[in-house]
Amino acid sequence: MVKVEFLGPISKEPMELDIKSLDELSVILKDDLQVSSWLNSCAVALNDKIINSRDVVLQSGDKISLLPPVCGG
Repeated sequence: MVKVEFLGPISKEPMELDIKSLDELSVILKDDLQVSSWLNSCAVALNDKIINSRDVVLQSGDKISLLPPVCGG
């Protein structure tokens, strides 16, 4: 099981999923109306480290964070 958390303005409670890849997560989240509009603009962190590839094999206990873009001044 991996934990998926949604940060910033994505108003969704964390999820625990039995998945092995980020591709599997993408398929699940594309059907979620609260999250789907954010998918193309979010950064993804695995165990608190930003990743740029979806080719990561997930292990039980991993934490995935979806980080939407932020504006500041």
